[in-house]
This record gives sequence, structure tokens and C-alpha cells, in this order.
Amino acid sequence: MRLLKKHSYADLSGQSLGRMAWRRFRRNPLSVASLVVIGLFALVAILGYLITPDSTPHCNQQYLELATLKPFSHAEMLCIDIAEPPEQPGPLRRMVSGTPLPYTAIPVTSWQYINDSIVATPYNGDPITVSTQCSHIERRTFILGTDGYGRDVLSMIMIGSRVSLSVGFIAILIALLIGMSLGALAAYRGGWVDNLIMWLINVVWSIPTVLLVIAITFVLGKGFWQIFIAVGLTMWVDIARVVRGEVLSLREKEYVDATRALGFTTLRTLLRHVLPNTVGAVTVVAASNFASAILLEAGLSFLGIGVQPPTPSWGMMVKENYGYILLDSAYLAFLPGLAIMLVVLAFMMLASGLRDAMDVKNQKS
Repeated sequence: MRLLKKHSYADLSGQSLGRMAWRRFRRNPLSVASLVVIGLFALVAILGYLITPDSTPHCNQQYLELATLKPFSHAEMLCIDIAEPPEQPGPLRRMVSGTPLPYTAIPVTSWQYINDSIVATPYNGDPITVSTQCSHIERRTFILGTDGYGRDVLSMIMIGSRVSLSVGFIAILIALLIGMSLGALAAYRGGWVDNLIMWLINVVWSIPTVLLVIAITFVLGKGFWQIFIAVGLTMWVDIARVVRGEVLSLREKEYVDATRALGFTTLRTLLRHVLPNTVGAVTVVAASNFASAILLEAGLSFLGIGVQPPTPSWGMMVKENYGYILLDSAYLAFLPGLAIMLVVLAFMMLASGLRDAMDVKNQKS
């Protein structure tokens, strides 16, 4: 029993290596910078509609009169209260799903107060006269401009980060569950179990990832949750191979032999004494696969088989605006592409930093 305690979670050598790995990671400025970038995008994704300029559901407030405005453009809006305004949700619900506007906003070119009324001229139409008791003028600034439908680009990019990070997170959880289970089982049991699982791994490995994701998407259908499952079911192979290799070496350790002598079940041995020692290698692969999941989601949305409108997605934004690349509004396609590049690069740098930090050969006392 003392041997088991020595090599389980309280393994002193493992703790020492973990502390040294963390110190090495902190000394790498690129790794720290990547962690900061990921943290900022994650914070924006979590807060969501609480901090977006357009807090309506899916940031889908359209003003066709204000289409393709340049960044930092201003617009005057005549806001007329709705007779029966929608119920305003609490902060948590608003953070998750947004809130509809309690008024109707009309872009105007000019306006003035006359007695107790506002006389405003819309972009297309005759002047409108409304009482100040049920209306007001609001000045809006579109920091990153508007798209072809007059939607706020900054808001769509901010909510698009939620889609990309959510797909990556859920897909990696699915991949970890499948990959670690199959990899550990194949290595620990060996024999025909190992041969069968390795055959399955090789079959999935031989199919191009994009084609496999597209095929699964066609089976499950298009949608937000379907893309989670489709990406997750294609990214477990790398994790399974890494876990299998780690468990093949760990199963020969003395403390694993001790678990067999004490009559522990295979499941208990794997969960409490084997898999925890594979966390380092799996973390590196998971960080790299997170970047791949974001790219897959963006590619599927660009092809129109990923997240469906009106939910904002970086890949879908590139698709909708790539026609502006040859015009003077190329930034509409460039900005979501830049967001994809930053997040993917941050996760790749994080994976590289974790790999260097956990390399035992480079550990220094």
C-alpha cells in the first residue's frame, strides 16, 4: 500500500517535475502571451451580450440604411418605445441569450425638437413627428463598422468567439473521453482488445479529417450542437494513440503490479493510478487539437454546413463578406479571419510551450 501511495497523486517526483514545468512555462514569454490571448477571448465569450454593443439575440439587429459603414462611423437613431415592450431578462439570461430592444430604432439623417415633439428625417422616407414622451434620439458608434445587412461587426465577432471556443471545448471533451478510454483500455488489456482498437484507430486515421467531419455532419444535420459532436468524433485518434503509448510504459511500473496483487479492478487502476500520469502528454495534444477544432468549425461554417444563421460565426462572417475583398470594405472579411488566426496561433503556441515545459530531458533543477 505504501508503494501505491508513493506513485499515485502524491508522487513527490511528479510534483517536483510539475513545479519545474510550471516555472519553465512562465519563463517563456510566447507561452504566457498565448495564455493571455486565450484568456481574453474566453472572457469575452463568457460575458457575451453583457459587453457587446448590440445586445439583441444573435446580434442580429439589422439597419439596411447603414450597410457597410466604415469603422468608427456614427449614426443617429430615432428610438420609439414599443407599446408592449418585451420582458427584460435578468443578467444571467441576458449574458447567455441577449435581450430584445424595448423600442424600434430608425436611422435618421437629421432631427430637431419642436415643442414636445421630435421631427426626424429617415434615410428613405418623409419626416416623422413623434412625441418626446415615447421616443428619444440615440447616437451610436460602430467601432468596427457594419456589414452588408447593417449589423454591428464588433458585436458579431465577440459572440462569434463564443461559438468557436465552445466548439473547441466541447469537441475536446468528447475526444478526451473517447480517446483516453480506448487508448488506456487497448494498452492495459493488450491482446485482441489492443488489436481491435488499433484497427479502429488506423481506419479513422486513414480518412481525411475534413471529409469525415462533413460526412458526420450530413448524418447528424446542420446546427450548433451537431457541430460539437461531429468535430469531437474525429479528434480522438491522436489522443488515443498518445494515451496508449503512455499506458504501455506505465503498466510495467511496480505500483501497477501492486494494484494487481491487491486485487484492484482494472477500472480503478486505470482511473486512479495510470491515467493521472498521462495528463501531461494529453494536455499538449488537447491544446493542439483545440486549435484544429476551431479551424474545422470555421471551415464548415464557411461551407455552409456548420453553425447556421442567425448565430454569428467567424467562418460564416468570412463567407458572407469575402466578396468585399476586391472592394474598399475588405476589412469585413479580414477581421473575422484575423480573429481565427489569433486564437489558433495562441493555442498552437500554448501547445508548444507546454511540450517544452514538460520535456523531462530539458528539466533543470
